[in-house]
Amino acid sequence: MKPTAFRLALTLAALVAAMPAQADWKPVERVQTYAISGATGIALYESIGARGPQVGIGRAIAYTDFDLKWSRDYRPQSDGSCQLVTARPHLIITYRLPKPSAALPAPTRALWATFIAGVEAHERVHGAMIVDMVKAIEAVSVGLTVADDPGCRKIRTELTAKLAALSQEQRAKSRDFDRRELADGGNVHRLILALVNG
Repeated sequence: MKPTAFRLALTLAALVAAMPAQADWKPVERVQTYAISGATGIALYESIGARGPQVGIGRAIAYTDFDLKWSRDYRPQSDGSCQLVTARPHLIITYRLPKPSAALPAPTRALWATFIAGVEAHERVHGAMIVDMVKAIEAVSVGLTVADDPGCRKIRTELTAKLAALSQEQRAKSRDFDRRELADGGNVHRLILALVNG
């Protein structure tokens, strides 16, 4: 390697080392199903109503949940401050969807295929919102510095406050999306009507 190329390689290595962690992670996505029964669209929907995941005070057709953990590197700085140098998420998103427990008659099978594809697409939007939230958390976390915090305790309190706001924002977006999709004429409402009415 020529000296100039060697110096360039060292410079690039230094730049990479100085950069905050990049979003090179990917969520783990899982699909869990719960069994429903019925030979018609309306019977399947009634079974969903009886067996769907419990969400709040009622049952849902499907549900998206997540488990989020972080690997964080807090480092005391020479000026007495503390900096969060890296924050790497470990995210598992779980989609809970209904699945008929027996083979369906051909006409119902076609109705069901359209219905479940639409429901899964809806849940995947919730998954994308969760990923967006995690990316936003990563953005406010990496490089966060708190003065006069040699023990790296104050920074944790400040970070928790920032994360709570981002979590509430994601929940509000998710609720608004469901409200639109389930309202009369909304996408999920249309999927339900198509399944039930055939």
